[in-house]
Amino acid sequence: MGTTTPPRTLAEALRARDDESLAGLLRARPDLLSPVPGDITQLATRAATRASVVRALEHLDRFALQTAEALAVAPDPAPYGTLLGLLTGDGQDDGEQRDDAGAAIAAALPGALGTLREQALVWGDDDRLRLVRTARELLSPSPQHPSPTGLGPTVAEATAGMSPGRLQEILAAAGLPATHDPVSAVTALTALFTDRARMGELLDTAPMEALAVLDRLVWGPPYGEVTPNPTPPVRWLRDRGLLLPVSTRTVVLPREAALHLRAGRAHRVPEPRPPAVTAVAERDPQAVDSAAAGQAYLAVSTVEELLKLWNGGGPPVLRAGGLSVRELRRTATALDVSEPLAAFWVELAYGAGLLASDGEADERYAPTPASDEWLDLPAQERWASLATAWLAATRTSGLVGGQDAKGRALSALGPDLDRSAAPEVRRRVLALLDELPDGTAPDPESLLARLRWERPLRGTAPGDGSDLRSRIALWTLNESELLGITGRGALASHTRALLTAGPAKAAALLAPLLPEPLDHVLLQADLTAVAPGPLERPLADLLGTLADVESKGGATVYRFTPGSVRRALDAGKTAADLHAFLATHSRTPVPQPLSYLIDDVARRHGRLRIGAASSYVRCDDETVLGEILADKRAAALRLRRIAPTVLAAGADPASLLDGLREMGYAPAAESADGDVLITRAGARRTPPRSAPAPVPEGPPVPDATLLGAAVRAIRAGDTAATVAHAPKADAPGTPPGALPRTTPAETLVTVQAAAMTGSAVWIGYVNAEGAASQRVIAPVRVEGGFVTAYDHTADELRTYPLHRITGVAELAE
Repeated sequence: MGTTTPPRTLAEALRARDDESLAGLLRARPDLLSPVPGDITQLATRAATRASVVRALEHLDRFALQTAEALAVAPDPAPYGTLLGLLTGDGQDDGEQRDDAGAAIAAALPGALGTLREQALVWGDDDRLRLVRTARELLSPSPQHPSPTGLGPTVAEATAGMSPGRLQEILAAAGLPATHDPVSAVTALTALFTDRARMGELLDTAPMEALAVLDRLVWGPPYGEVTPNPTPPVRWLRDRGLLLPVSTRTVVLPREAALHLRAGRAHRVPEPRPPAVTAVAERDPQAVDSAAAGQAYLAVSTVEELLKLWNGGGPPVLRAGGLSVRELRRTATALDVSEPLAAFWVELAYGAGLLASDGEADERYAPTPASDEWLDLPAQERWASLATAWLAATRTSGLVGGQDAKGRALSALGPDLDRSAAPEVRRRVLALLDELPDGTAPDPESLLARLRWERPLRGTAPGDGSDLRSRIALWTLNESELLGITGRGALASHTRALLTAGPAKAAALLAPLLPEPLDHVLLQADLTAVAPGPLERPLADLLGTLADVESKGGATVYRFTPGSVRRALDAGKTAADLHAFLATHSRTPVPQPLSYLIDDVARRHGRLRIGAASSYVRCDDETVLGEILADKRAAALRLRRIAPTVLAAGADPASLLDGLREMGYAPAAESADGDVLITRAGARRTPPRSAPAPVPEGPPVPDATLLGAAVRAIRAGDTAATVAHAPKADAPGTPPGALPRTTPAETLVTVQAAAMTGSAVWIGYVNAEGAASQRVIAPVRVEGGFVTAYDHTADELRTYPLHRITGVAELAE
């Protein structure tokens, strides 16, 4: 009396938990909530399924996983001392370093065991620790799936099915007394291998070559191949049971013998502590922030340039989706970056919802309407939106150029680039950088080692062929530098604010570090203009139309050419507009050659008119039309004179415009009414598009409200499923799980009595869909063929039709 009975099953262990502990389990393993279990038994069953256990094991750190692996090779159940011994060893090879490791393991083991218990992977008291059966099967050794510890099967498992005569031979060779009982023989051999003194005496008689064979097998894999006529050292080991046959050509080192050779340790190197992230450099925090701010501005400018590049309609969409290699190379050349970097910027703009496919028959990529709103924001807010989108994106540009599981090439903006682990890895990398002192750049190898310790089973993905988390972490470090998340390898102060306080605070910290936009340029006599810094957007837009960018850097150099001036005139500007614009925004006088260039192009602009006939050329100067007809380069346009001032063409108007411009003319398109058509750059936009949704890694972590409701529902369902009910005198022995059965009159009388006394009853109920369930209700009112009652199973007040109640029974006292 007064003692607590140990739980016999996982369900009993979960039933003994308090509500906070159950909520912790559901928070750690949210897949158990889809759908909400009906009771504790369903919760335990679901928690032991293979898919759920695999997902839970993947979220363990290395030492918690090593603890589970040690339990998988320990007796079931195992006392705490046995588990500790498997992790620390039996002390036979102790040195000062081993003593320190043992102390660290002893200090960390309660926490690791607590994690396994919280996630329902381990249950039972410290004297009877049990690993759930599914986890034991996943982590136990077999020839097809060796144990992560490198241990083989036990003597009992390896000798199962062995003939009694062979067992007697092994006992005789090992110097053990003969017994005709196979169970006693296995017990005697196991006792020999677990007795350090006797095992040491046996190994002292072993040939040196036999000990060398054991050294190759002791830390795994424990399996080896033998020939039909093995060598004397192998024969010596086989005769004494130190190598037991698995098949005609395979032998295994039994677990008990391996543990003796390992001094009782299940792992060669237990890792109770996470490896520290070390620093490679310590820099001035202000220099870090300045470098990150400069890169942040460059990132925003690069995305702006990409949007301008695809303003009038970007590259076509491949039939299978994505961007072709040729178009990616063309984009990289235009942005003056490498192809991998071009893929990163394209994916970043796509992930931020600034680029998308237009959905037309001739499908192309183009800026979205949201890109115009983004361009109107201050630079710091544009950066914050890009950084926020990057943090949450599951699309991984580092995979571009690789192959999927079927050997198909992965293209930028194409399918199969989502990796659900990417957001968690990015945030974890930045969190580790945040833990370092300001201005500290980490050693990438130590960072990867820490990530591998935290999630040792989360690495590879189908088609990736390597440690995916490590690759994402390295990409994160590189992309962070490109985005201005880090500066010179260290985390910037505005990024720390982004991680803790949100985009608004990060933008406020970044704003003072960004250069102020300028409202002027410096015009030079060689038909160039120098922008000594970033320009205000209206100035940059018009100057980008009027001139071509020649070089970038701290200052941007623009060059004026006849083609660029014609482009401004095509956009509806007049020569007077361009002269006034340059005079207003130049800190130097407008050079005479530039004025002459604008006037000369404007004088020739529009003299030729292109319209749709299929197409035609119209010009008041007959001599010009004659020159065009005489030019051999015009042969492809299939021109013929149909009037002194009109030429008809076989090419469409767009091709005709391009062809004549390549010949050096400055034609203008006109409408059916004869009006000049103005070509406005950047007019093409996709329909409204939302940014691509990240692919979730698993079920979302429920909030506190949902957790509380789920725990109450599970408790209520468990109460209904396990509550004792009083058997009817005329129908004793109701089968377990069967619905109660009473006549309609008995049902009515019982619920009316319960409503009068305020007591609870047990009912069977069949809903409108025909689903049957058992419920515990406290009737409040019975009238009109309905009973209104508080349903303990659903934890709410409900009304039930009496004709759907199969029966009712009183609860036992």
